[in-house]
Amino acid sequence: MPMLFSSVRRPAGLAAALAASALLAACGKAPQGGPPPQLGTPQVSFVVVQPQRVALTTELPGRTAPVLVSDVRPQITGLVQTRRFTEGSDVKAGELLYQIDPATYRASADSAQAALAKAEANLVSVKLKAGRYQELVAIKAVSQQEADDAAASLLQTEADVASAKAALQTAKINLDYTRITAPISGRVGKSSVTPGALVTANQASALATVQQLNPIYVDVTQSSSEVLRLKRALSKGSLRSGTAKARLLLEDGSSYALEGKLKFSDVTVDPNTGAITLRAEFPNPTGELLPGMYVRAVLEEGVMEQAVLAPQRAVARDATGKPTAYVVTADGKLEQRALQTGQAIGDQWLVTSGLQAGDRLVVEGQQKAQPGAAVDAVAYDPTRAAAAKPPASAPAKS
Repeated sequence: MPMLFSSVRRPAGLAAALAASALLAACGKAPQGGPPPQLGTPQVSFVVVQPQRVALTTELPGRTAPVLVSDVRPQITGLVQTRRFTEGSDVKAGELLYQIDPATYRASADSAQAALAKAEANLVSVKLKAGRYQELVAIKAVSQQEADDAAASLLQTEADVASAKAALQTAKINLDYTRITAPISGRVGKSSVTPGALVTANQASALATVQQLNPIYVDVTQSSSEVLRLKRALSKGSLRSGTAKARLLLEDGSSYALEGKLKFSDVTVDPNTGAITLRAEFPNPTGELLPGMYVRAVLEEGVMEQAVLAPQRAVARDATGKPTAYVVTADGKLEQRALQTGQAIGDQWLVTSGLQAGDRLVVEGQQKAQPGAAVDAVAYDPTRAAAAKPPASAPAKS
């Protein structure tokens, strides 16, 4: 039986349609890895550099120290009868702190008083005798030797009186020393002795310490190289002397409410640290500052009349770590500048080289263009920049 073969023919129109569809799909695909299409001239925001008057400050570590400090020590030996102060209280100069048993010293003073009276009584007799001998020697009634002996006896008796007066004064001073008083006004610390304790003259340990805390000193250290830099800036005229004001930051980071003044700088450089000690004085009416506290003092070094400041967000670092910034030139192109910066003042850098008055300093958008490219420069609006920030995300619920 003969075999039958069958074939299916596709219409020519259908094949053409399929080929056209494949070609259109291929043409619609974007090439892989190609650069994104340009969306026009990039926009940057700028601020105009304007020199301004700036007070330059430096923050230095330091410690508080009392203006006056005095260790209270006995100047005689004896037993402490009473203590007349409350530890940690304020005392005035001359106020009684301790009373030492005065019995023996009062007796010594009384004995010295009696010895003086005896010497003065003897002086009366010797003076009369010397006077009579002077009259008798004139008429040859006594010898010249006897008259001379009477005159010498008078001089010796006068010396005895002077010695008795000195002994009485010494006895009275020792009697006064039984009252140990505050040598200065200030705050007295803890007492190292109690009533009944034996103290000795000029002992090594102090009975108590009195410190004057209002005002109070703050001693800070600054490197000698920084001091030299400031002196050169002052001599060149780029920096003028300020008002020597000072502020304090306490250990907990809070600011001290009252302002102080820089008093002096030491004339000797510490050979171990290469630093110079500076001393500032602060009012301390409430006693908030105590001796030995660690603080940070913000000192006003001087005033720069034509300081150039740049926002920190406008300054970047190159591969070598040097500061750079972008400015918009007069023809609307982006230009990179190498800067020299000094200290930070708030959220800005003090620029000593690289920028000048009138420069349009780019603050935002410099990442969108390359140096030399044309840009669309608009004035920086801080309120618009704050509104453009994305809101903080809410914390995830656990």
